[in-house]
Amino acid sequence: MNSYRSIIQKYRMIYDHHTHTVYSHGKGSIEDNVRVASEKGLESIAITDHGPGHLTYGINHEKIPQMRREIARLREKYPNVRVLLGVEANTVRTWPYLDVEDTASFDILLAGYHFGILKAGMVPNYISNRTGLFRSDTSSLMVKNTDMILNALYNNHIDILTHPGDKGPFDIRDIARACEDTGTMVEINAKHKHLTVEEIKIAAGFDVKFIIGSDAHIPEKVGDFEEPLARALEAGLDPDRIVNIQKIG
Repeated sequence: MNSYRSIIQKYRMIYDHHTHTVYSHGKGSIEDNVRVASEKGLESIAITDHGPGHLTYGINHEKIPQMRREIARLREKYPNVRVLLGVEANTVRTWPYLDVEDTASFDILLAGYHFGILKAGMVPNYISNRTGLFRSDTSSLMVKNTDMILNALYNNHIDILTHPGDKGPFDIRDIARACEDTGTMVEINAKHKHLTVEEIKIAAGFDVKFIIGSDAHIPEKVGDFEEPLARALEAGLDPDRIVNIQKIG
């Protein structure tokens, strides 16, 4: 990142639409995240805890009204920050290809693949992630993983596809093409290494919009964008294609 520091310093993050709280497995409250967003001068933040299908830390549907009330209170307390209630749904291999069916409950819908989800190839993907097995372009695991993402994209209105390529083999070319078709933004994630530099180069060949997500699990990480921007610059991506950063001045 050091080689791009002088360029990165010319940019700021406008909004962060991928953050987690104690409602899934984040460490801070909704207000903690909003307060940091305000301190860092962000114009908007989305609270996007994990979908309910996760075996250990999925969001509890019964707590969504409580979250909505908390956000309404914070919108008044922090009028300089637009606060959205979202969810990071988990992709699965069966209809409707997400673990969140009532997407109308949320202001913004993120989706991505995670371990700890039934009917999503959890065990083979975990083995592949740890050992490097099944990562060839023709492997059946890559085909199944990619089909899962394509089905999720074409059968749901997903705003942001989170960290594509993470936790298993995926065909980024086919996924980027589907994001182009569906108008889904492609995330460069600050917590995970995906999109990688090579994956950004592939996705950049399609008419897609990129977005940086902090994927903050602790409040202090809200608004982090420097390392993902460095990755994008290394890939030769024009920063103007990243929708939530802005040149200063």
